[in-house]
Parts: sequence; C-alpha cells; structure tokens
Amino acid sequence: MPLLDENPFYGTGSDTTFTLDLETGERRRCVLADTGNFAKLVDGLDNISFAMSMGNPVDVVNVEYIYVHAFVEMIKNTNKPIVFIADRGEDMAKIHQIACMVAGGEDQLRQKPFLLNYSEAISPLRFPEHVMDRLLFCARKRIPICLPSGSNAGGGAPVTLAGAMALGIAENLVGLIVHQLAGKGSPFLFGPNVSVLDMKSAVVSYGCPEWSLTQAALADMRDEIYGLPIWSFAGASDSKVVDAQAGAEAMFSIITAMLSRCNLIHDNGYLEYGSTSSLEMVTIANELVAMARYFTRGIPVHDNTLALDALERVKNAGPQAFFLVDDHTFEHFEQALFLPKLLDRSRYDTWEAEGSKDLYTRSNEQAKQILAEHRVTPKDDGVLKEIDNLLNAL
Repeated sequence: MPLLDENPFYGTGSDTTFTLDLETGERRRCVLADTGNFAKLVDGLDNISFAMSMGNPVDVVNVEYIYVHAFVEMIKNTNKPIVFIADRGEDMAKIHQIACMVAGGEDQLRQKPFLLNYSEAISPLRFPEHVMDRLLFCARKRIPICLPSGSNAGGGAPVTLAGAMALGIAENLVGLIVHQLAGKGSPFLFGPNVSVLDMKSAVVSYGCPEWSLTQAALADMRDEIYGLPIWSFAGASDSKVVDAQAGAEAMFSIITAMLSRCNLIHDNGYLEYGSTSSLEMVTIANELVAMARYFTRGIPVHDNTLALDALERVKNAGPQAFFLVDDHTFEHFEQALFLPKLLDRSRYDTWEAEGSKDLYTRSNEQAKQILAEHRVTPKDDGVLKEIDNLLNAL
C-alpha cells in the first residue's frame, strides 16, 4: 500500500445501495455480480489503482456475511489492491483468512499486504465497540487501516470548516493512539472525511468544493505535523446521472486531490452523493485521472524534449517541411502528448459518421468492451476452491 508518494493512487468506493445498470441505464439495487463487474473494470483500467466493492449486494442470502461475499467477488475479479469494509470481528476474521489463502500464508500477507480496511468512527467522538474491534484486529494482524469519521460540517460537526476539521482530526488521533497501543508500527492512513451537510437537501455533498479544500489542508498538515499518508476522495458527484455536472464535479476533485498531493483517493465513480455507483463514471474518471497526471508531471526539459536537432532538420529542409513528418515526432509523440482514449477530438464529419456519440455513450461502450474482453489473471485453482469451501460453510 502507498506511503508518502508524489503519484497518488486512485480507486473506487464501497457500501452504497444503488447502481446504474450498464445495459438499461436503470437505477436499481446492487447485486453481487455488480461487485465482480466493478472489480474487473478496475483491473482493466490503467489509471485506477485499487478496487472497492461499489455496493452492498442485495442478493446475498446470509446477509451477516455480506462483506465476506463482496470481498471474495473482488478477489476473483481483480489482482489490484483491495480496500474492504466489514461489520464485526467475525467477518473481519473471515476476510483475513481468505487474504492469507491468496497471499500464501499470514507471514506473507504481513510482508506484502494487498488489502486495506476502511472503517469509520461516528461523529461527534463516538467509537462503538464493533468499530474498535476492527481497529484492534487490524493493528494486531498488521492489516493497513484508515479510520475517518462523519465530521461533516453542519451535521456531525460544527458548520465551520475549521471546527469540523478539528473534530475529525481529534477522532482520527483517538483511533491512531488506540491502534498503535495495540500494534506499534502497524500501518495507518490518516485523513478525516470532512465534507458538508447541504443545508437545502440535508445530504452529505460529494461534489462540493469544501471537501476538496479540507483534504488539501489535511495534506499540508501531513507534511508539517503528522507524516502519515492521507486518505481522501475524488471523482464523485451529487448528480443523479452521468452528465455535465458529474463531469465537472469529478474533474474538480480529481485535479485538486492530485495537486494537494493526497495519497489514497477513493470514491471515483459515485453519483447521487455516494448512493449510486456507475461503471460509466468509473471509466470516465480513469480518463480524467490520466489527464490530471499528465498535467501534474509538468514539462520535462532535456536534449530530446528541446528537439534542437529536429528544429535544425526542418529549417534546412526548405519551406515545405514541417514537424509532422520528422522522425523526432514519430519517436516521441506517444510520451510527449496526452492521447485520450475516451474524450473525443475528431472532426465533426468524422464524429457524425461514427454515430454522433456523446461521452456517456462512449464510456458505456468502453466499459462493456473491457468487461467482455479483459482477462483477469486467475488465482490458483486450489486457493479458489478453498475460498469457495469457506463460503459454503458460512
């Protein structure tokens, strides 16, 4: 899992109720197959670094183990790191057992953990027993964990951002202290989720600028005070559909999270203030992350990029020469330029001839193509059989 890094890690979210159906566009309840599809999509996207379940599947029969089933579905459909949630100590232990099977044993998992637990305190300053059980379990087993809270301005916290941040930081510090007393040196991500309670709708906003502002401030505190990696958000929206509002809010949070140098950034692909997931929105977020990464890398300056030799060749070749046909262009354009895979730059006639597709349509088609064609490197058959036996015994 990431430490302090100049290259942020972007991923999806978890624990939501609805999803937009890839075939019909209908808003419906999440099922277990959706968890697998989101994990497979993440596995096939270059700029999404880790997977979360993107929903609580309604079709799991033994609902007390819903998070175990979701974890297994992600295990089977991606080899990228997984951020998981759990409800109590028992399903936490089952998830750890499964992770040990995949890693080849508990020692191997401790050496190279591929999972991180997302847990939450309850603002203001409430730490239920099951929350502390998860915190202590992760500390003792050295499973990376983050423990944000609901210190949202105007709801679980004071309406002023400074007051909400102070409360969230205090809640995180309580978690950190208990965590380190139980397992000194165990990995812990810092970062209260400080958004706002919208005063008109009484929902916690996922598209507001305040959330981006508070996590930028927390990233500054990380560098000056805490020295801990930051848990943060981006790529989400309060819009109910994949539209211009969704794109605007997602891009704002993605670029500000990257410019703020946050570390582990979740919730890419959420709509409706975290209540609805969208495969199309994850696909769009992947492209937006690529664009933001290109921008934040800056402009490299050295002999190859200054291209003085190419300039000399074109100058000496006469008035009809230009750089498009020079060897330097062919050798460097793939690295020098941002080449979108989803955003459209074609001429109008070409765009019209190809069906006049908007961004939503293209993202829908790309998501379908990845799910149909991407092949996830499978886990060992023996390990998968062990996991299935464990599930059947629940």
